[in-house]
Amino acid sequence: MNPESPQKQKQPLNNRPFIGVGVLLWKGDCLLLGQRRTLHGQHDWQFPGGHLESGESVLECAAREVREETGLQIVSAEHAAFSNEMFSTGERDYVTLYVTAAHISGEPEVMEPDKCLSWQWFPYHKLPAPLFMPIINLLKQSPDLSVFQVVPDRPSNERK
Repeated sequence: MNPESPQKQKQPLNNRPFIGVGVLLWKGDCLLLGQRRTLHGQHDWQFPGGHLESGESVLECAAREVREETGLQIVSAEHAAFSNEMFSTGERDYVTLYVTAAHISGEPEVMEPDKCLSWQWFPYHKLPAPLFMPIINLLKQSPDLSVFQVVPDRPSNERK
């Protein structure tokens, strides 16, 4: 058997998936979502997040992206889940790594108006529509997002 079969041949480096980080940011029983302005998923609701940078940990990326996009700080950040998406617009393959974190204080601001229309808090069981594809895929894996809920100052191994 040839390990380099036509279906499993190595892809050129420029065809490798992008790594995205999405943050389930909790304020009580609500999650923060923003409405997208970008090409793929335009007007879909998304969690704060973005691309993992070289040399950056997933949790560092989560804190940076939330700060850059909303002006908020996060605490009690933990690794949560992952999903894999192929976007037909732009033909991009993504692996999305999810982090769950707690909100400390303040209200989100639209810090990148070219990428996001607004930020709003929604009960985790009543998310808006339409949702960004990675969130749809996450919900297929974990329909009850409360399993990822964290609160400030609670040890990371004591989830709700």
